[in-house]
Amino acid sequence: MKPTSELAAGTPLAVRLSLRDALELCKPRLSLMVLLTTAVGFLMAPSAEFNLSALLHVIFGTALAAGGASALNQYMERDADARMRRTARRPLPDGRVSPRDALLFGAACCLAGVAYLLLAVNLLTGLLCFLTIASYLLAYTPLKRRSPICTLVGAVPGALPIMMGWTAQTGRVDATAWILFAILFIWQLPHFLAIAVIYADEYAAAGFPMRAVVDRRRASPDGAALPRQNWTGPQAVAWCLILLGVTVLPALSGAAHPLYAGGAIVLGAAYLLAAAALARYRTRESARLLFLTSLCYLPALLTWLAIHKAPGA
Repeated sequence: MKPTSELAAGTPLAVRLSLRDALELCKPRLSLMVLLTTAVGFLMAPSAEFNLSALLHVIFGTALAAGGASALNQYMERDADARMRRTARRPLPDGRVSPRDALLFGAACCLAGVAYLLLAVNLLTGLLCFLTIASYLLAYTPLKRRSPICTLVGAVPGALPIMMGWTAQTGRVDATAWILFAILFIWQLPHFLAIAVIYADEYAAAGFPMRAVVDRRRASPDGAALPRQNWTGPQAVAWCLILLGVTVLPALSGAAHPLYAGGAIVLGAAYLLAAAALARYRTRESARLLFLTSLCYLPALLTWLAIHKAPGA
């Protein structure tokens, strides 16, 4: 069978694009995390009764938009993806999907997702979705080639979906929604710093000046310690300390039961210890520990938060 990129241009996109390639363009693991945070925002929002229909509407629209934004990101970074081993087998650099088809697929999904949220949920949720896509593609993606500050900018679209879940239920943004946004925003920073250390060689080859690349330029092939001037680990520690304080705010504001704060502190301490290990040992192994800890931390914290939502909140 011919690769989709070699099929006739007149062939319908649905035929040219295989299900496997469409899923890869949507970055399913990233999209699932987006949907999890959207659902938690919805569940944390105050409501008289649980509205399953509204939850399914916001999840469906967000899934379309998240998949489309991921596809457009891959379209914009296809040349860089081809220079990194971990992304070289993606549909675009591998030649299985043409740039035109990826562009059409991504744009269609984004437009459909925003339109669906505007029509089936509410205006504010649709606008937040549009802002998420715009900040991801027009701010974060170009900045990845220019400055380590891209990590901070990229944390904005990563944190907005939890607010989309909140507004889908309430139709407004209030203090608790901003607290949830802050938790998601700060959680991402140690997570991204760990990834930058693990893949520093590949990011450098692709021309992405991530913090770890700027700190050490090239990671040693055998995973030896980072240079003493490295600031990646200390930054991760600082963000984890800030996160510890922010995660107890739902209990202090009355949005969550006081018992939630204890669990948040325990989970935050584990995240902090992993960041401290990166700061001390400065190795890829310690970065992998921080990365894995971050993946366990967020679902555990959000589940704990949803369980301990204050009655009437």
